[in-house]
Parts: sequence; structure tokens; C-alpha cells
Amino acid sequence: MASASHRRPLRKRRTALVWAVAVAAVGLLVSLVVALRPGGEPDTVRTAAGTSPSASPTTREPTPAPKPSTASPTPRRTPAASASATTPPARRPSPAAPRSSAPRPASGAAPLAGRIKPGTTYDGVATHYDAKDGDGACLYGPSPDLMVAAMNHTDYETSQACGAYILVRAASGASVTVRITNECPLPCAPGQLDLSKEAFAKLAGLSAGRIPITWSLLSPSTSDTVSVRYKSGSSRHWCGIQALGHRNPLARLEVRTGSGWSRLTRTEYNYFLSPDGTGCGGSLRLTDIYGEQLTVDGVAIRPDTVQPTRVQFTRR
Repeated sequence: MASASHRRPLRKRRTALVWAVAVAAVGLLVSLVVALRPGGEPDTVRTAAGTSPSASPTTREPTPAPKPSTASPTPRRTPAASASATTPPARRPSPAAPRSSAPRPASGAAPLAGRIKPGTTYDGVATHYDAKDGDGACLYGPSPDLMVAAMNHTDYETSQACGAYILVRAASGASVTVRITNECPLPCAPGQLDLSKEAFAKLAGLSAGRIPITWSLLSPSTSDTVSVRYKSGSSRHWCGIQALGHRNPLARLEVRTGSGWSRLTRTEYNYFLSPDGTGCGGSLRLTDIYGEQLTVDGVAIRPDTVQPTRVQFTRR
């Protein structure tokens, strides 16, 4: 049996061992609590890393820059404009300035028009002459309608003005419509109209002699149809052909041949000539300044005889 003196030291060693284990457990618990705090490291470590002014800063190696890719870039497509509120609407381009200040034809283009174009107002002067029976350089013959005029030599344009209907206006506001049946030779200036006395009197007193005017081309309403006349002396070997009563100025007259249509030459006295008889007595094709074409069949060679047709140009 052991003595009491030997038991007492054993108890002291056990008590010391228990205290050592308790202290170690507490230390382990404190370490776990510190490790699990937000930030992942104790306050002393964070302070040493950069918050303490007395601590030396930690030197970090610079992060190497990324190397450029050697692959070809994919082209980026520009997305189409959407109607979202964040996308501003595209700006409309400003309209280009007009190239010409000349008025546009209200009835459409007239590709075969010469100097006198539809939709254009011309400045000039009006004089007057004794038209007698209304005949003139266009060789239409006598007419009971004396609302006629002679076109100045320049705008007469080798009889292309013949048969044109012209609206004439005076500075007073008075107006009159005339048909071109004659030519006013030089020194009549471009823009000048020599009106019959009857037509001039609609604008001013004859004593005025000469007044400023403006004028423009008309395409009037009419119930008449176009007529055709062969010139005196015409035959199948030579002929001159004239069109009368056309609503719009006549640009071309053609005759049918074995290979198609042949255009005849226009004279200053308003006949179209076939010097070798080509097409004389055959089908005719009439074209106005707007390009409209009328075909006329069955017109016999009857010199100095007006032969009506059943066709007329469209009103413009």
C-alpha cells in the first residue's frame, strides 16, 4: 500500500495537466474565432499590411499586361436603328436647293417643245396689225375668228409656233387668248407678239400702240378634231402635208414607209415636205410637243382640200 506522501504529488501533476489542456482548448477556440471573422485575417495582420503608418509597405510584383491577341478581329455589325426611347431618331437630310427658278410645267414635261414651253410665263411687248381675214405665214387660210397673233421671228422657230394657243395678259389685268397664225419678222424681238387689232383691243386702246405683256402656252378645250391638207401641186412623186386644228403645238409629222416611219422636214410656211414622194397618200403619224402620237389612215392626196380626221391630242 502506497503512502500518503506519494499520492499528493500525483494529484498535483494531474491538476497541472488539466489546466494545461484547458488553456490549450481556450487558445484553440480563440484562434478559430479570429480565423472565421470577416476579412479572413486578424486585425494585426491587416494593420501590418497597409493601415499602420509605421509599418513598411508590402512590395507587390506588378501584374503583367495581357498580351494582344493575334487572332483576326470579328467585324462588328452596326445594329439597325430601333424605335426605343434611348435611340435618337435619324436626322433627315435637308432638301437640296432648286437648280432652276423657272416654273415647272403643271401638265407634265414636254420633251419635244422648242423655245415655247408649257408652264412658263414669258415677258414681252404687244403691238397690233391688221389681220384682215386671219390668214398669215402659217398658211391656215381665212378664218372668221380674228383672235389671232403673229409670233416674233425667234420664237416662231421655223413655224413650230403655228397653231399654238397663247394666253396674253396686260399690266392692267386684262387678258385674251389668241392662236398663232402668222410670223412677226425682224426687228420683232423675242417675247414680242403682234396681235390682231381685235385681240389688242381686249387689252388696251389701239392708240397705246405698244404695251408690256406676259404670255404663256395653253392647251384649250375643243370639240374639233385634227384635219390634214395636201399642198397644191402634191402627187405621189412630191407632196407637202399640213396639219390643222391641233390642240397642242405640233412637233413632228411622219409618213409610213416599207421600213417604218420617216420624218418629214418642216418648212417656214408650215408644211412638211416629201421631196421624192415617200409616204405621199399613205398613213401619217402626228406627234405633239408632249410626245403624244396620233396615227391617221386613209388620207387621199387631194391638194388644197381640208380633210378632217377622228383624232385629237389630249388636253394638258
